[in-house]
Amino acid sequence: MSNENIFYKPFDTTTGLIPFDHISEQDYEPAIERAMAEHDAEIAAIVSNEEPPTFDNTIVALERSGSMLDRVLGIFYAMQGAMATDGLMEIAQRVAPRLSEHSTAITLNRELWHRIEVVRDNCDRTSLDAQDAMLLERTVIAFERSGAALDDEHRERYRELTKRLTQLTLQFEQNVLQATATGELWLDEDEVKGLPDSALEAAAQAAQEKGGTKPYLITLYAPSYMAFMRYASRRDLRERLYKMQNSKAVGGNFDNRQVLVDIANTRLELAQLLGHKCYADFRLQRTMAGDVGHVTTLLLELRKAYRPAVERELKQLRDFATKHEGKSITLMPWDYSYYANKLRDKLFDYNEEQLRPYFELNRVIDGVFGLATRLYGLQFAPVPEAPTFDPNVKVYRVSDSDGTYLGSLYTDFFPRQTKQSGAWMTDFAEQHHDERGNDVRPIVSLSMNFTKPTATKPSLLTPAEVRTFVHEFGHSLHSLLSQCRYSSMAGTNVYRDFVELPSQFMENYVTQREFLDSFAEHYVTGEKIPDALIDKVIASAQFGAGYACWRQLSFGLLDMAWHTITEPFKGDVALF
Repeated sequence: MSNENIFYKPFDTTTGLIPFDHISEQDYEPAIERAMAEHDAEIAAIVSNEEPPTFDNTIVALERSGSMLDRVLGIFYAMQGAMATDGLMEIAQRVAPRLSEHSTAITLNRELWHRIEVVRDNCDRTSLDAQDAMLLERTVIAFERSGAALDDEHRERYRELTKRLTQLTLQFEQNVLQATATGELWLDEDEVKGLPDSALEAAAQAAQEKGGTKPYLITLYAPSYMAFMRYASRRDLRERLYKMQNSKAVGGNFDNRQVLVDIANTRLELAQLLGHKCYADFRLQRTMAGDVGHVTTLLLELRKAYRPAVERELKQLRDFATKHEGKSITLMPWDYSYYANKLRDKLFDYNEEQLRPYFELNRVIDGVFGLATRLYGLQFAPVPEAPTFDPNVKVYRVSDSDGTYLGSLYTDFFPRQTKQSGAWMTDFAEQHHDERGNDVRPIVSLSMNFTKPTATKPSLLTPAEVRTFVHEFGHSLHSLLSQCRYSSMAGTNVYRDFVELPSQFMENYVTQREFLDSFAEHYVTGEKIPDALIDKVIASAQFGAGYACWRQLSFGLLDMAWHTITEPFKGDVALF
């Protein structure tokens, strides 16, 4: 292969797979610059077209422009979540403002906006099918919401604000990533009492890999953090870890407090520039909820409905904790998981550790893929020769029951220091039809942070992790099964408060006996998961539901509070 930047030409790989073995960090920045220049030329060609503006020569041409930029950024943005090295983060800091300027220059292009207006006002809508009509509507709305109709003075301010917001949000994300990676709790033998063998072995392996002076390392990554909060008997250490987790990126080298305030105030000014009272008014226009009133009403109704359940659950938990300790105890946030786990064990004779041996990761993968086969006829074939960005990443060719290629799926299941915490699905490339009408299928990435295999055990999941897998897999199916002409409408490019529907639907199968029985076998003995254990999983499925929903409501209410401010925020973040 030549030394030419790999991004300069479409990838010459089977079914469009990504040649990660030929991509270096140094390729991204020049490729982005070249792709922006190419996109600029395509926009200039649309604007300079001497023929009257039409749906095809303006709206469709605009939709199909920037294909190289989409190809580069689809990978670049995904790598910022999956493989955010210091070098990649520095590149992101440099190119983010330029990308913002590039995007804003297109939406604020007066000649381009004029052509869109002409199509909007003169297009024969009866000649458009549903997808074409939606593309026209979305294009007009997207430009209006991006400042196209502003006067000169306000257009320039819009340009400044969008650039600033891009830089701020990138800084926020990078601070969280780095603060998570540096959060560590080094412990001795007597400080890890209560942890199950799986957590102890993972903590010992983490310590060995880091080369520390103490035998156990607990981190802020989900498998390590959650196991410690659930099982560690040392209350003072649970408190320490909880506060470390819930104050990350607060103070120190990665302090996000002022960044958060600046984001909120910049979003507010942007929304008001576009004629809205607050940022929530602006964002909710393009959702099923529609407006602040509907969201607030729903949140408050849910709060009222769940309050009795939460109060019952917490009273039961306080009583149990007092009896368990033999003295009155004031429950604190770092106590909840610990005592809730013990209470569930008492009520249902069941805790998640009992199920780990039945949820070996490779078996779970077979079960989840098998569910998609049974429901939708999908087939998943490993592609072992496909290059990847990490040795633990695997690639699958996804096809329909008749063998028709539907897309490629990359699975990335284990944590690393350069990877965001949590679980998510993203597209390296989205489904669409090219200018010749060929159906270009998607390339999808599925990311988790499960416990890595150790020297003596494979990766064993908890029921909650199986649910997370199935949930994110639902998003993957949303993209893999997409059948749209235009990439801007493909896959998960739907209303934000609709996008969770396929995932929520798939989650329902996690407590279905037939599904569990199809794959859940003990990783040592091969024994099927006992019916009695499945009964306990199903019986305990609603345990703690009130508290879990209450917690989610707190996030929603806080989010709405930040985004319904109507004056710039000048107070204290923690007090707010």
